[in-house]
Amino acid sequence: MNTRFKFAPILAAGLLLTGTLTACSDQQQQQSQQQAVPVEVITIAPEPVKLSTDLPGRTASYRVAQVRPQVSGLLLERAFEEGTFVEKGQQLYQIDPAVYEAQLASAKAEVESAKAILHSSRLRYERFQELLEENAVSQDEFDSAEATFYQNKAAVSLAEAQLKNARINLEYTKVNAPISGIVGRSNFTEGALLTASQAEPLVTINQLDPIYVDISQSSKQFMKLKADIESGRIQANEKGNAMVRLKLNGLDYDQKGELLFSEVSVEEDTGAILLRAEFPNPDKTLYPGMFVRAEVSEGTLNSAILVPQNAVTRDPRGRPYVMLVNSENKIEQRMITTDRAMGSDWLVTEGIKEGDTIVTAGLQKIRPGDTVTIDSSNSEQQQ
Repeated sequence: MNTRFKFAPILAAGLLLTGTLTACSDQQQQQSQQQAVPVEVITIAPEPVKLSTDLPGRTASYRVAQVRPQVSGLLLERAFEEGTFVEKGQQLYQIDPAVYEAQLASAKAEVESAKAILHSSRLRYERFQELLEENAVSQDEFDSAEATFYQNKAAVSLAEAQLKNARINLEYTKVNAPISGIVGRSNFTEGALLTASQAEPLVTINQLDPIYVDISQSSKQFMKLKADIESGRIQANEKGNAMVRLKLNGLDYDQKGELLFSEVSVEEDTGAILLRAEFPNPDKTLYPGMFVRAEVSEGTLNSAILVPQNAVTRDPRGRPYVMLVNSENKIEQRMITTDRAMGSDWLVTEGIKEGDTIVTAGLQKIRPGDTVTIDSSNSEQQQ
């Protein structure tokens, strides 16, 4: 009787304790579920990606001609409109020809006079040849006549050369365009006194079609680019030059160009390699000195893994990593290797495989080992 009542309180206490433990366990499980952080994710799926190398560049004229006078004189006329297109051989300036016309007339007279003297000496020389055969003149007299004839013949040649020079100088009073291109601002106006081969040019002409783009890159980039072309990874044309596209103010230029590996130079100050590309410019869209971006195609990577840039974080040492959600809905930190930026994504070469689930939003609220819930409304599979 006493024993029964003695064990009753103990049994009641045990039941109470068991109920309390069960309630605590349910409460902890409920709290754990409530503490799971909602995150947005993507599921990695490889996709084909076209690769290209984006290089900075600056346009330069295909040809530049600084026009200078080749004779001295007074500038009478400018025969072009500044900033327009001029054809090779088109007259640009007219220098006063009066002095050179007089020189030409004098040179013509010199030629006629020399020819008349030559004719007289030729007749004497031929007559002395006949007399010498008859011993009617001495050998000294014949030699003197012969020498005079050849001297006068040389004088005619000299007079004709001076005549040709006078014609050239007169022609040079018309200053013509040496190349076709866009003519710039004239540095001299009518009435200016010009000097032959003066230091300051009259005007500058730039040939803009085709046009050069000078691309600056490191020696490492250059060697890789050349190796990719030789290996066939980058497709080249029949000349062995890679095809290039151009971006101007963020927009695609509609003409394709080519890299000219024969036009490679090294900048002495920086040691960077200057590579030249040539582009058609029929509409004169490009002008010298413009900053552009040259895009060299590197072919297609069939199984590329792309990860949004906002999903990639860097540790204090600058190494990139991502947060993965494993099969238990827990967070894992994974170090990765990135190759380059592709728009808003990173091209990843190591650390991630197909099917991995990557956290893209909510990164600031999670740490490795945390349990998360996936926000299916905003999560998606990478295309």
